Amino acid sequence: MKRFCTALTLPLVALVLASCVPHTTGETEVGVRTIKLGLFARKGVEDKAYAPGSTYFFSPFINDWNTFDTKLQNLEMTFEPSRGDRKGRDDLLFKTIDGNDIGMDVIIAYRIDPDQAPYILQNVAKNNRILAEKIVRTVARSKPRDIFGELKTEEFYVAEKREAQAQHAREVLQEILGPMGIIVERVLTKDYRFNPEYQRAIEDKKVADQRVEKNRSAQRAAQEEYKRKLEDARGEVNKLVANADGEYQKAKIEADAYYEKQSRIAEAIRAEGIAEAKGIREMNKALMGTGGEALVKLRIAEALQGKRIILLPVSEGGLNLKTTDINRLIETMGIKALSVPKESR
Repeated sequence: MKRFCTALTLPLVALVLASCVPHTTGETEVGVRTIKLGLFARKGVEDKAYAPGSTYFFSPFINDWNTFDTKLQNLEMTFEPSRGDRKGRDDLLFKTIDGNDIGMDVIIAYRIDPDQAPYILQNVAKNNRILAEKIVRTVARSKPRDIFGELKTEEFYVAEKREAQAQHAREVLQEILGPMGIIVERVLTKDYRFNPEYQRAIEDKKVADQRVEKNRSAQRAAQEEYKRKLEDARGEVNKLVANADGEYQKAKIEADAYYEKQSRIAEAIRAEGIAEAKGIREMNKALMGTGGEALVKLRIAEALQGKRIILLPVSEGGLNLKTTDINRLIETMGIKALSVPKESR
């Protein structure tokens, strides 16, 4: 019996080895092998991810081969029929927290964790297409609606608000899809649109806001022009004041200089007068002495020298011979004559 089993097994092994065919993985793919007949290993999905860009040989009769692309995938849900993963309108439709209908284009960027490929095959999906359609798309069209619906209508115009909610949506999706071997890289928002009536109301409001802003800008420009003119007027006034101050300072300096000059002149005149008065006092003191009378007589004689002296007898108004001291006059003249040296006589 044992010989019979050995005889049967050897040809079967030889048949399996002879029937091995190549199984390959692309540059961004990992392979997962499923053992259907457990002759040499445990039956089922092998807990091993075969590396990208390689070739492996397995018998097709007792093995299955599945590959998963691990490069970045984009699940695009958009309004435009010519784009996205599906034909026709595929954008997310939901209500804002204040009750307005809105449609928004969303892109989910994700990839497969290569190490989790065996788990995905065994528990989630057999290939990338089923994984995208049945798992990623289902979750991505559900949770982001609730998250973006937390915004008010006006907040959709604020890019920072939309980006914050997109980041929150990525985190929530990662919590759900991460245990399935899926890594959510980004959640991107693109165009968004409201219902036609509300859109028209928004456009009208934008036009009104633009007009208000234009009027405000014109008002601000007028205020700035007024401020500029006011500053120019202030500058002109300051210039006039500075010029007036300059003229005042110039006149003050000239007046001070003239006053100083006249003060010095007055001081010089005063000093000259004092000196002259002092000289007169000294002369008077000299004349009051014994030689003073002789000096006066000498000056009178000098004045009469060379002049004809006619004595007219008049009773009143002329020279009174009765009272004129001729002798003293002749004596004075004689003194002068004596004072002249003999050589000059």
